[in-house]
Amino acid sequence: MITATLNYHKVVKKICAEQKYRLHKFKPSQQEWVIAKQLGSILKVFKDATLFFSHSTPNLAKVIPAIDHIDQLLTTTEVSQGSDYDSAIQVVCGLGKKTLNKFYFLTDTSINY
Repeated sequence: MITATLNYHKVVKKICAEQKYRLHKFKPSQQEWVIAKQLGSILKVFKDATLFFSHSTPNLAKVIPAIDHIDQLLTTTEVSQGSDYDSAIQVVCGLGKKTLNKFYFLTDTSINY
């Protein structure tokens, strides 16, 4: 949905600006567009991982590197000095990293592992 919204950025702005639709109060600010774009880039990694694993049989040799890649993305995006990401995105990535680590550590208790 974010990708579609970003693709129709100009259309959304125009519809919200027209008075006859009375949507002007819902017009996203420039900062909200920046956040949407940043969130879209973060979510793309999760979408790519989902599509990758839905087309093949996941195994540990494929899953662990994918989790490490996602972990690296979340680590470099979460709250840090001089990050290019909005603070809202940084906080969300920090929470996502906590959740990812919670389940990643459960692989140690897996019989398959």
